[in-house]
Amino acid sequence: GEYLAGQGNRVGLITNDQANGLVDTAMLKSKGFATEEIAGGCFCCRFSSLTQAADNLTKSDQPDVFLAEPVGSCTDLVATVTYPLRRMYGEHYHLTPFTVLVDPIRASRVFGLMEGRKFSPKVEYIYKKQLQEAHAIVINKSDSVSGEELNKLKHELSLRYPSAELFTFSAKLGGTDFEKWMEWVINAPLVNTPAMDIDYKIYAEGEALLGWLNATVDIESEKNFDANELLINLSSSIQDLIKSRSGEIAHLKMTLSPHEGFHDVAIVNTVRNDIDPNLSQKIEEPIQSGELVINLRVEDSPDVLEEIVRQSLKSHNTDNLELNINHLEAFKPGKPVPEFREEYCP
Repeated sequence: GEYLAGQGNRVGLITNDQANGLVDTAMLKSKGFATEEIAGGCFCCRFSSLTQAADNLTKSDQPDVFLAEPVGSCTDLVATVTYPLRRMYGEHYHLTPFTVLVDPIRASRVFGLMEGRKFSPKVEYIYKKQLQEAHAIVINKSDSVSGEELNKLKHELSLRYPSAELFTFSAKLGGTDFEKWMEWVINAPLVNTPAMDIDYKIYAEGEALLGWLNATVDIESEKNFDANELLINLSSSIQDLIKSRSGEIAHLKMTLSPHEGFHDVAIVNTVRNDIDPNLSQKIEEPIQSGELVINLRVEDSPDVLEEIVRQSLKSHNTDNLELNINHLEAFKPGKPVPEFREEYCP
C-alpha cells in the first residue's frame, strides 16, 4: 500500500476475517489508509460484502487501486472471487493476477526440505491448494533462511508450480524482487485458465482444525508503562502456553493503541511456534491507557485458545496495571459455501 501510494495512487484496502476486530484493520487505519473490514467469512462466502466494500471506498475516497487480503485459511479464490468479479464487474475494475505470500521456513517444512513442526495433512491440503491457484508466489522474509535453503525452496516451488511467477524479497530488509513483483502485478494480464480441482470436504475439515480467537482488551494503569514491552511479554507468554499444549501457531498478531494518541499503535506478530514475536511498530513514549487487539490462529481447540489468552492476560495484571476483556470470540470456521464459483475467466 505504501509503495503504491508513493507512486501517486490513492489506495483503498479491504481486510477480511471470520470474526470482527482485526489487527490488520487497526494497523492500516493508523497509517491513514482508507480501509473497509469484512467479517463473518472469507471473500468467497461474502462476495456481496466485498463488492459493497469496494463501492463504499469508491464513494468515500475514490481509490485508484484496491488491495484485498482474504482470510489466511481460504483457497479456491480465483474461481469464487476473481472470475465472478471479472464477469460481473469487468467494466468497472481491472483485475490483476492472484498472489500468494509464503514464509520460507513454513514452506520448506511443508515440502520436506527442512526439519520442524508442521500442520496436520488436512491443513496442509489447504496450504498447497493456495499455492496451486497462485499466479504469483512471493517468498517473503528471505533473510530468515540461508542462501542455500532459499535456492532449494525456489527450485521446489518452480517444479511443483511451474506456471506461477516466483518472486523473493524481505519486507524487513528490503529485497531484490519487490519492485519487479509490483510491476508484474500492475501490468500482467489475467490469464483465462481452468479453475483448479478442489475437494470441499477436505477443505472444510482442514479449516475446522484451526481455532480462531479475536479479542479486544482495555488497559488502564495508575502510572505510565511501556506499551512495546507489554506487547512483547504478552505475546511471548501466549506463545509459550500454546507450545506447552502442543498447538501450532498459524499467526499471532497484536496491536496496542493508546487512548490519548490517535495515530500511534504498537504492533507485534509471529507466524510459527519457533520464531520469537517481532515488534514491527513501536510507540515511542510511555502511555497510561490503551486498547489491545489480539488475533490468534492456531491448530488447536478454540476453548484451549480462550483459556490460554485469559490466563496470560490475568498473569499480567498488577497493582498498577489492569487488563480487562471487552470482547472475545473463540471458534472454528464454518464450512465454506461460496456465493459463486466459475470454472473459467469470462
